[in-house]
Amino acid sequence: MSEWQGWIGREEERRDRVDASALARWLATLDRGPTSDGAVPQGFHWCLGLPDAPTAQLGNDGHPRRDESEDSFMPPAPLPRRMWASSEVEFLRPLRVGETIARRSRIAAIAEKQGGSGKLLFVTIEHRTHADDALALRETQSIVFREAAPPDAPLSPPAPGAAGFDAAAWDAHRPMTPNEPLLFRYSALTFNSHRIHYDLPYARDAERYRGLVVHGPLTATLLLDLAQRQFGDNALTRFAFRGLSPAICGEPLHLVLRGGGDAIELAAFAGDGRQIMSGTAAT
Repeated sequence: MSEWQGWIGREEERRDRVDASALARWLATLDRGPTSDGAVPQGFHWCLGLPDAPTAQLGNDGHPRRDESEDSFMPPAPLPRRMWASSEVEFLRPLRVGETIARRSRIAAIAEKQGGSGKLLFVTIEHRTHADDALALRETQSIVFREAAPPDAPLSPPAPGAAGFDAAAWDAHRPMTPNEPLLFRYSALTFNSHRIHYDLPYARDAERYRGLVVHGPLTATLLLDLAQRQFGDNALTRFAFRGLSPAICGEPLHLVLRGGGDAIELAAFAGDGRQIMSGTAAT
């Protein structure tokens, strides 16, 4: 049993509002227009109910510090590296501009594991997002905390290989290359100050990434955007994704989709075919 079991059941609530200006900036970041009926596109909910810790309370990695106090939602395990490992989202109804948002979060499970890189702590969080007091989204999110990388650890992921990505088996394919302005804008939209997304020396020397890391929820948002292009606005009833390998800023990213109905498969791949993310969805 994990020593952090006492954190299970801990709750927090964050309130927000669907702001037209924030939505316009989100649309501009993704180079897309508004929906046909003015509803908020799927994926924007990750820009709501954001952590607002003062700058003085941020840790070395840019995330809010965790401690033993009642105000600390996440357990203060001495594992400094943090990743958004996966999410399962159920879309109950679209959000609309002007609605008041209440996101209620609860720690549902905590598990310690031993991985190839050392100790791991998985924290499962259940989110319920209400819009004008009506439940609009349910999400189960998995966060993993990892040990510090040794200073001589090989940079991750490995340098691109000679192979290329073949999209022939997929119904929809969107190639793109995430750049620094895209990462900066998404960090701003989500008030995410994790340094792996904008501080190259930190990402390389402290966390041993080969370059700036593309946000997991940004990749997931790009997959939702691909689904919108294929099936229409707010067409999905559920969406799940799992991060498999870091996507690196400035390197080709292939977003793909196949299937339909309740059997939609989505994925993101690097230019050499290394899989970045897997996903499933249903309409």
